[in-house]
Amino acid sequence: MLIVDRGSREPEVKEELEIICSTINRTYPGKYGYTTYCFLEVVPPYIEDGISKCIANGADFITIIPYFLYPGMKLKDSVKKAASISVKKDVRVAIARPLSRNTRMVEVVVNRVHEAKREHALQLPNSECDLLLIGHGSSDRRAREAFNYMVDLLKSYFRSVRFCFLELDEPDIMEGIRNSLASSPKCLLVVPYFLHKGAHIKYDIMREINTSIKEQHPTNMYLTEHLGADRQLANIVLERAMEVERGIFPQT
Repeated sequence: MLIVDRGSREPEVKEELEIICSTINRTYPGKYGYTTYCFLEVVPPYIEDGISKCIANGADFITIIPYFLYPGMKLKDSVKKAASISVKKDVRVAIARPLSRNTRMVEVVVNRVHEAKREHALQLPNSECDLLLIGHGSSDRRAREAFNYMVDLLKSYFRSVRFCFLELDEPDIMEGIRNSLASSPKCLLVVPYFLHKGAHIKYDIMREINTSIKEQHPTNMYLTEHLGADRQLANIVLERAMEVERGIFPQT
């Protein structure tokens, strides 16, 4: 299995991908002869490196997982590059669907909420809490549709669910927080809907949130962790892999 991520210079990104790979190997020992990750851009290992490593470890077939939350140009670039390199290297591949539009992502978000509630000793049930989901934002209409799909799934769990974006789409983070606080929530939980603790999480989102806090002085707003790397995400990756593998190996 080869997981293809966009790429980041932040060391936490590689650490999280390593956790996903090791969790898959522990969960399904022996299913994959080799499991690793690579990046579309920014830092190595790049896609060609990842495919070469799989071949060097004896692979004659590679299941490729585009590790993206949304459709868009970066996803397309990853798929095209992986397909082109696999032809050049004469290795069979199956390219799975990305992580978007997967109902099990709800579990991951709800787990982040429960962790934040435990950390801050919040006793309110989810049905009395408001949720604000922060997405990256994209000019691609399909990316917003995929994000809205997740927002709609979460609405049955919380008093209200709103959304905002870091960039490229509206509402922005400040407006999202302002709109959420206007409904007088008992508790507002802010969830960065990002896979990794990259630069956006560590710097950009925190800067926007801190600016909003200084302006609006909320006392009942709590920031959860990003999606990160856990058993649920590893299971989603495995689910995507098995979907595409069943089309090639019906007994899988």
